[in-house]
Amino acid sequence: SIVAGLLHDVLEDTGITKASLSSSFGEEVSQIVDGVSKLSTIFKSREQAQAENFQKMAMATAKDLRVILVKLADRLHNMRTIGVHASENRRRIARETLDFYAPIANRLGMYNMKVEFEDLGFEALYPLRSDRIRRAVSAARGNRSALMDELGKSLEAGLRREGIDATVFGREKHHYSIYQKMKKCL
Repeated sequence: SIVAGLLHDVLEDTGITKASLSSSFGEEVSQIVDGVSKLSTIFKSREQAQAENFQKMAMATAKDLRVILVKLADRLHNMRTIGVHASENRRRIARETLDFYAPIANRLGMYNMKVEFEDLGFEALYPLRSDRIRRAVSAARGNRSALMDELGKSLEAGLRREGIDATVFGREKHHYSIYQKMKKCL
């Protein structure tokens, strides 16, 4: 999986053939790299590309989950470095990430990756909205942190009194999630 991850673009970006890759790194690595390359195929229209790409991802997942894991890791790297693209490409990549990659990560139980996809996609797609929410969350964090700690301790003490041994913890909503809730309320 790691070797395939490192070589994921070799078939697309070089003159290396699948047979050559297979002889150098083995059939298993070659199959994963080929599966990732097929997911990256460019189609005639954007709508067709999105629908077919999603279908190919689903089919590739059924054959070998590592293909989708490498593709998700590649997309995460692309999102972390999205600033190098022109604004039109940033918006397209961000929209695809929010529409396809974040839900796939979520379905696979990869919550942290889903959250990062959503926040990076949100920031690339709506930079001003993202910045405003980031600043508001940062400003409110200090007051709420102490309150949440106190509430957690109180709940734990109450549970202990009832003979229940538990740890109470919370998490801060991420920026894209806050934005989604704001849209629903409007």
